[in-house]
Amino acid sequence: MSIAPALRDATFRWIADDPDQDARTELQGILAQAIAGDQASIDELADRMGGPLTFGTAGLRGPVRAGANGMNEAVVVRTTAGLADWLQRNGHGGGVVVVGRDARHGSEQFHRAAAGVLAAAGFDVRVLDGPLPTPVTAFLVRRLNAVAGVQITASHNPPADNGYKLYIEHGAQIVPPTDRQIEAAIAQVPAAVSVPRSTNWTTVSADDVAAYVTRAASLPVGGVRTLRVAATPMHGVGAATLASVLAAAEFTDVHFVPQQQDPDADFPTVSFPNPEEPGATDLLLALAESVDADLAIALDPDADRCALGVRERDGSWRMLRGDETGVLLGEHVLSTMDATGALVATTIVSSSLLSKVAAAHGARYDETLTGFKWLVRAGDGAGTGLVYAYEEALGHCVDPDYVRDKDGISAAVLACDLAAGLKAEGRTPLDVLDDLAVAHGLHLTDQVSLRVTDLGRIGVLMAKLRTEPPAALAGVSVAAEDLRPRADVLALRGEGVRVLIRPSGTEPKLKAYLEIVEPVPDRDGLAAARQRAVARLAALRGDVAALFE
Repeated sequence: MSIAPALRDATFRWIADDPDQDARTELQGILAQAIAGDQASIDELADRMGGPLTFGTAGLRGPVRAGANGMNEAVVVRTTAGLADWLQRNGHGGGVVVVGRDARHGSEQFHRAAAGVLAAAGFDVRVLDGPLPTPVTAFLVRRLNAVAGVQITASHNPPADNGYKLYIEHGAQIVPPTDRQIEAAIAQVPAAVSVPRSTNWTTVSADDVAAYVTRAASLPVGGVRTLRVAATPMHGVGAATLASVLAAAEFTDVHFVPQQQDPDADFPTVSFPNPEEPGATDLLLALAESVDADLAIALDPDADRCALGVRERDGSWRMLRGDETGVLLGEHVLSTMDATGALVATTIVSSSLLSKVAAAHGARYDETLTGFKWLVRAGDGAGTGLVYAYEEALGHCVDPDYVRDKDGISAAVLACDLAAGLKAEGRTPLDVLDDLAVAHGLHLTDQVSLRVTDLGRIGVLMAKLRTEPPAALAGVSVAAEDLRPRADVLALRGEGVRVLIRPSGTEPKLKAYLEIVEPVPDRDGLAAARQRAVARLAALRGDVAALFE
């Protein structure tokens, strides 16, 4: 089979326009094999040139590779030139732009490319000196009154990926129609090799970076600091900043997983550097057991997500689900302030328990689409009065006035505040979860995910589920609700049962979010209620998994 002339010509043009010699050589090798008739090379070339990348739930993400449909210097240059054009046309020309990065493959190169394009376009570019957590960039956008912020990161994606996360003024991620407007501007950018660049940027001061540490360390409201912590940054960039914040907050008994403490773009101990993935926190929980920790903390590689591990009553360790951590921190935030009229928020796929916690404290509650770009705009579209937001995928915004995005480090220090106070009372986070179950019913959540290699399969399955939705799940009649056009989500709801199905915005997955709500008559009845809920959740999981076959 021969390569299509259009694909061949588009590849030749891309190679000619690519400023990176290594990327040109990489693509030339594949093109030569494709022209020779190698089908695998033709297929790979079609995939690489099938772009461009588009702004998803948390920016651009893709494999580090040459071509329009990958993360590479040419894509970063053209993306940044389009961003610069959009900022200028919207009255932000010459403003401050913060540029940060993580430690993934390509991050340093892409960081310099983005900063160089913005500097040449006349912006006051402030670069972070070395790899630092994404929340630091989000914090600095607000602190420096920046018109935008760029973080080169793929967060918790597989090791082969990288990405481009974008904040605009006030430190929030972009939402429609801004994302489509910027993509349209990118489409008009000339060849990457011809985009001007400059090194006329400045490095963010140490005092400004230290201000993030000071702010995060100020969040604990309790006076107890006796707590032993096991932690991991999962080969990412969070260890030093987390250690500094905890030390400044006077939590000093902290132990890091040594094999995962330093940044390593290959993520050698985890297949997927995401605390949600099976096995990803095994080393953390083993450390927690060996040092007799009171709390285990896992950050994802760019430290914007936080997962907590706790010791069960039988002595074993387990990671809390994102919904468990989310409601614990929400309860903690609301119980340590005058919550009357304050706003808390979560997403449509998270547990419904936060709504009941908010009502008990006299707070306002809102649900948004998935993603913190929506959560920080909860309520009136601007997030006015927001004091806490979370999503079940381990994202927690505990200090929205200063970081208008999820922040794993701030969440971690607040979790230490909660755990230390409970320890002084002879209690644990599990006791708080029990209290909430007795007060509001037992809410158990779970996920069923289908990872695909053919993205077209996701669309086929979603279409089938919409045309032939199940009549019952876990023995309960359910009604289907299509949430389009608001979101590509199918909701299935029945008495004490809820399932929401959607394509992932960051990974090649179809995801189903499950919730079972079981009434609890009193504390004596909690154990029996839990048994019933666990059995119902297992049945629900099996029924939903069958839908994905």
